[in-house]
Order: sequence, then C-alpha cells, then structure tokens
Amino acid sequence: MKSNLQPVTNKDMAEKLVYSFGDGMAEGKADMKNLLGGKGANLAEMCALGLPVPPGFTITTEVCVGYYAKGKKLPDSLEAQIKEALAQVERKAGAKFGDSVNPLLVSVRSGARASMPGMMDTVLNLGLNDTTVKALAKKTGNERFAYDSYRRFIQMYSDVVLGLDHYHFEEMLEQKKQERDVELDTQLTPDDLKDLVAQYKAKVIEELKTPFPEEVHAQLWGAVMAVFNSWMNPRACTYRRLHDIPESWGTAVTVQSMVFGNMGDDCATGVAFTRNPSTGEKKYYGEFLVNAQGEDVVAGIRTPQPLAEMPAVMTDVYKQLTSVFDTLETHYRDMQDIEFTIQNYKLWMLQTRNGKRTAAAAVKIAVDMVKEKRIDKHTALKRIDPLSLDQLLHPTLDASAAKTVLTVGLPASPGAASGKVVFTAEDAESMGLTHKEKVILVRVETSPEDIHGMHAAQGILTARGGMTSHAAVVARGMGKPCVSGAGSLSIDYGKKELKVAGRVIKEGDVITINGGSGEVMLGEIPTVQPSLSADFETLMQWADEVRKLKVRANAETPLDAGTARKFGAEGIGLCRTEHMFFDATRITAMREMIVASHVEGRKAALAKLLPMQRNDFIELFSIMKGLPVTIRLLDPPLHEFLPHTEEDIKQVAQAANVSAEIVRMRAHELKEQNPMLGHRGCRLGITYPEIYEMQAQAIFEAAATIMKEKNETVTPEIMIPLVMMPKELEILKALIDKVAAEAMQKTGMTITYHVGTMIELPRACLRAGDIAGVAEFFSFGTNDLTQTTLGISRDDSGSFIEIYKQRGIVEHDPFVSLDQSGVGELIQIAVERGRKTRGNLKIGICGEHGGDPASIAFCQKAGLDYVSCSPYRVPVARLAAAQAAL
Repeated sequence: MKSNLQPVTNKDMAEKLVYSFGDGMAEGKADMKNLLGGKGANLAEMCALGLPVPPGFTITTEVCVGYYAKGKKLPDSLEAQIKEALAQVERKAGAKFGDSVNPLLVSVRSGARASMPGMMDTVLNLGLNDTTVKALAKKTGNERFAYDSYRRFIQMYSDVVLGLDHYHFEEMLEQKKQERDVELDTQLTPDDLKDLVAQYKAKVIEELKTPFPEEVHAQLWGAVMAVFNSWMNPRACTYRRLHDIPESWGTAVTVQSMVFGNMGDDCATGVAFTRNPSTGEKKYYGEFLVNAQGEDVVAGIRTPQPLAEMPAVMTDVYKQLTSVFDTLETHYRDMQDIEFTIQNYKLWMLQTRNGKRTAAAAVKIAVDMVKEKRIDKHTALKRIDPLSLDQLLHPTLDASAAKTVLTVGLPASPGAASGKVVFTAEDAESMGLTHKEKVILVRVETSPEDIHGMHAAQGILTARGGMTSHAAVVARGMGKPCVSGAGSLSIDYGKKELKVAGRVIKEGDVITINGGSGEVMLGEIPTVQPSLSADFETLMQWADEVRKLKVRANAETPLDAGTARKFGAEGIGLCRTEHMFFDATRITAMREMIVASHVEGRKAALAKLLPMQRNDFIELFSIMKGLPVTIRLLDPPLHEFLPHTEEDIKQVAQAANVSAEIVRMRAHELKEQNPMLGHRGCRLGITYPEIYEMQAQAIFEAAATIMKEKNETVTPEIMIPLVMMPKELEILKALIDKVAAEAMQKTGMTITYHVGTMIELPRACLRAGDIAGVAEFFSFGTNDLTQTTLGISRDDSGSFIEIYKQRGIVEHDPFVSLDQSGVGELIQIAVERGRKTRGNLKIGICGEHGGDPASIAFCQKAGLDYVSCSPYRVPVARLAAAQAAL
C-alpha cells in the first residue's frame, strides 16, 4: 500500500532565520550581505575584527521576502528563534529584557543589502515601561537619563509602530521648554521629563483609544513587524525607484543591545567618515554630540560639533576611534561611514558601511586608493557610478558675479543651483516635475518623507541639521546641491515665507544656493563651466585602456562638437542635419523649398541652403580633425518646418513669390495623422531626391575643402534614415555615389566615404542581411526602434510609464534604459544577420540609450563597435564601456 507520508527535505526543516553576534563572535560575516543586509553583515564582520560591538541578532532578508509573498505572514519558527537569540544577548550584556532590577534595552533597525539612509524605520530604547524605567534610573543613578530615554522611546514607538505622528510629541516638548524657559531638551529636569512621559502616554490614549504597550515582548514584536512593513512605505519605494534597488531584495531587521550616549557629559554619539565624502580628501570627517542619542545627529535636532573638536573633550576615546577608522578602511578597502556611541568614556561601534559620496569624492578616493596600493585600477573603475560623473560636468557659480549673500550654512553637498523657493515636498514635485520649473526646497529640516520633493528640486536648503543630517546624506547621493544648518533662517510654513537678513523671501521668489561654500544668495547667479580634476583625467585614461567600445557624440553645432571633443569623444555618431535648418537665417529658404510646386523651384531654394550647409560641415570636420563624422540626411516630415502664424505665412509667400493661400494649402496637404510613421526619413529622399542631393553635395565639398586647405583626412559617413527595404537604400546610395563622383571631379580631390543606414524599424532588423548588402554601416536609432517595437509614443508615454514601473510591468522607462529582451533581441538579430552578409560591417548605436550604462553593457555583449550619446554623457559612456569590458 502506498504511504501518504512524504520524505522530509531540507525545505521542510526549520530554516535558520536569525543570526547572533557580539562578544567577539558572530554567526554571520561581511559576504552574507544579501541575507543579513548591509548593517547585519557589517556588524558581524566588526565583531570578527575584535571591535567593540554591542551584542545582538539579525533577522534575515528572506523573512521579509516571505512575509510579503505569504500575505504578510511570518514563519512559525521565527518567534522561537528570536527568543533563543534574545537569551544570548541577555547573557552577553549581563542584563535581562523586561527585568525590574537590571533591564536590557534594545534597538530595532532595518538593514537592506543596499544602503537606504533614513528610508525605513528604527526604534531605540525598546524595553522601557513604567517598571523598567525606574530600574534603569536606579541602576545608572541617573533619573534624568532614564526618563529622557523613556520619553524618546514613547515618541519613536508611537510614530513608527502605532502610526501616531511625531509632531504631537514635538509640540508638547517645545511647550515644556517654553514653560521652563530653556532652549535645549538637555536642560529639562527629571520631573519635567516624567511629566512629558505622562503627557505622551495620555496623547496615545486620546488619539488611538488604547494605552501605550507595557509588555516588552509585545513591544519587540511590534517593532520587528513595523520594520518589515516599512520596506514598502512610500519613501522607501521612492528611494528604491530612484536608485534602482529591487523590491525583491527585502530588508533584514537587526535587534541590538542599547548603549547610551545620553547618560551625561562622559557620553556622546556621532557619525563619521574615514575620508571627506564631499571632496574625497584623506582626512577624518564627521560630527558628534555630547549627551545625545544617534537620532539627534542624523535628524539635525541639535547642531553637532565637528569631529576635529573631539580630542579636546575625549582625548583617549578619539585616539581609539581613529584607530578603528584605520582598521575598518584597511579591511573593507573603501571609505567607511561609521556610527558610534560613547557611554561613560567607552567606545561602541554601531554600524559601518561603504560611505555615500559625491562624484568628485568618489573619483578622488578611487584614484588615491590605487596610489596607496589598497585597490587596483580595475577595482577603482568598477567603484564609480558612471551616471554620477554628470555631477562633475555641469556649470558652477561664476565667482566674479555680483551676489547678495543672505546667510551662510553648512556646505553639505557640493554644486550650485538656482530656483524658486518652495516649502513642501509636494509643491517641489508639482512645480519641478509637473510644471518643469526650477525650485529650491526649503525646510526647517528634511525627513525621509520629503524624498519625492528632494528628487524634484534643483537643490535643498535647511535651517537645522549638520553635515551628516538626512538632507545632506540624501542630497549627496542624488548629486544635488545642499546647504544645511542655516540657523538664521526663520521659516513660516503657514505663510509660505522665510525671513533672513532683514528680508522676507516668499514662495516663488528666486534664490541660489552654493553647496560647496554653504552660501545662500538672493536671485539667480550666473554659472561657469566646470574644470575637471587631474584625478578625473587619470580615471578616464584607465577607462580608455580597458574599454572595447568606441564612444562618439551626437552633435551638429560647433559648440556641441567642441564640448564632445573636450570630454573625449572619438567622433560624431549622429549629426542631425534638420537641426541646422531651424536656424532663423535658414528657415525661410527651407519653407520656400517646401511650398515650391515644381522641382526647379525646390532646387532654387535649396541652392540658398547649400553654402550654409557646406559651412556647417566644414566646421564639424575641422573640429573633429579626421575622426569619423556620421551625418544623417534629413529625417523629419516637412510639415514640421512650415509656419503657423499669419506673419510667418506672409513672409514665406513673399519669398517664394506665391500667395499666402498657397502656403496654407501646402501646410494642409503635408499635415499627417501619425507623423512618426509618415512621410519622413528616406521616404523624403525617394520623393524629393533634390534634398538629399544638395546635402550630399555640401558634405563632399566640405570634405574636399578641409582636405585641400588643412591637408587633413576626412572620411564622411552618410546615414540614410528609416530604411525598411534594401531597394530604398539602393536608390539613395546611387544618388549619393553620383554626387560624390561629380564633387571629386570638380574639386580634384579623392574622397573616401561610406554610406550606411539608421536601423529604426523592426523590419529593418529582421531583413538586416539584405540591407547589409548595400549598407556599409548600421547605426541603431533606438529612440524610434523602441517606439516602433513597443508601439509606444515617446512623447506620450509619460502619462502611464510610472504606473507601469510601480506595477512591475516594466522595470525601467524603455526610453531611458534599453528594453533588452524586446528591442535588444531585434538588435542582436540585426547584428548577426548584417555581419553574416558583410563581415566587416561597422555597427553603432546613436539613440539616447547610448549614454545609459545598462544599455552600454548590452551593446558590449551584442558586439557593437561604438555608442554615441550627448556630449555631456561622453565621460559617462567611456566609464560605462570600461565597466562593461571588465
């Protein structure tokens, strides 16, 4: 008879869900970050290094993932494993959780594998109730400390776990300080704090109709659940979306024995970096607060002291702390961001992680660490986020410009920004993203709930907070300028105004902030182009030694071409000739050509454009000095050039010697229902060959001029857009070859040139083998290829693409990062079939995806020869190409 019993598998057995650490031992280690989160893994590693770490345990990220997968249900075995781990903490700490004589207090913190500062929830001082607070006061001989910890715990737990907004408690605290006529909460007496505790608990009953929980195990379970729930809170979701952190990773939860920085003047708490996170300078950097807890530093509730002042108040502890800095940086081989607490002059390490830094600091630290032989060049290259280089390439304030400085705060995140003042994250998002206005978000202090407004703003200004406050850390990670701790600002949210230096600045008024100097200035200040450091050039040189993909630029003006060359472009991958015709001095001749009713009229108008177009190409060839220049012949539909106002219509009619009615009729004839798929690209060249003929003539005559006058080699690459059939390319290549032969005969110069096509249609990808029989190169126009493959208009997708991302239908906006499984597969087919026909076929990409690191990595795998991107993205692409090669 067949048994109903199934064999026991490892999956059926209770999995290990909780990992303990402390007292010089740990069940985890640094390379278990995916399971224990960054915080848990690094705490375990610090224990193994023999550093002073309060004992605790970490609940794995897998519990969080399972919690959401099973409809917010936790594993049955978790409670028993937590109980066992808590007993270990009690033994190591020499205290008992909930004890009426010697109580153990714990912190409960989140810890994803990627750092998400302030985005998820934390609870400190957990384990306090009306009984244990008295025991804590008696044990420490410090009643003020005990009740200060208790009132902090009630506020934090009520906010994080019970959902009662912290402003209720802040109002009561401020009122108490006003009653007592004191400025700082540290000046309140034990009786003041006892009264606040009673008020806080009464507020919980008033608002929630239930008393504050006294049972400590219920407190612990509630906090653990709250941290798991915070993985999906709006600010965490926004942060993950902005930083491409997968939702599927989940967060770990670390429960750790409390150590106290608020027991008196022999106690402190602080945040420090082993190097300066703004500049990269090899110098300890950070802040500390005497007689405070960690959230005081991070939240900016009190303005902390610079770390450099610590030797004056805690000499021996400072020496021990800097020794730990060196140990950790040597071990992790990277700049560390460290949280610490000092209790009765004893140092405790609460966290270490690779520190967030500005792009300038990242470059300097990476190059310096290679020189120090801590890492090799390849590691240095892999450490820099290519997109972060954008921070280094944009303008800074013009030092010579006149400015009215309103106040000076702390230079929390470098860079300069001007914009209209807004006082809420919602207004920043509305004005900045919806209405495309430049705004500066001004707050007393930012909190994680402000993340969406910080993202939308050009820069952030706060009245409170230090260099490691929430505003500073998040702004540096985003590459946004930030000035924090500008204490002279008086901000009135109700009136939507701020007062500073005797002035009233209202919402909508323009200010400028300089995150490098801390200055806040009235009005908009001019900017200057940035100068790139020697370290930047060194890093780019290392990238060029490694990468296989060439990097070109999309450029058609001398300014863009010069900028591209300055940033290391190896040619022009896309010159959009239509941009040259929109110039005010040319648009009339272009319109005259369009309204002409016969070929002779069109040629007469094109003859006016020929010398202008020839000069354009002479300038580009001259700047690029022999590097390849890919010129796309006219692409957009002709109706885009036609006038809309009566005045312009009359002007065109006069120039073309026709009536205004004929101009209007021509505009009506050319109007299309779906211009993107209409009469454009090579279809124009087929129906109006004289347009492409003029452009080809301008190209070849410009090339001959440069060759003759400057004795430089010029090899134009002429690109035919929107080809779907090989026959289209055959007809237009024959036309170009004919013009080339005539130009060479006329100028006496032999010009080497190539004719290729822009692959923008699925059919062109599928028939790439046939097209390669005619084309000498392919360049993927991935903007249009994405539109035609997905059936989504790039101009209209903004109304729904964010919802698609939130619902998990798409991971990225396909117009920002290439749709690798769909559009990417078409590219791979085209590469394979094209090279089967023409083995030496040169292939590149010239859509906006050419500056996206993930898309560049795909291009490397797909076997492309080059990517082309906007001039300011050239360094990004050079580094991304190096990382793809590695």
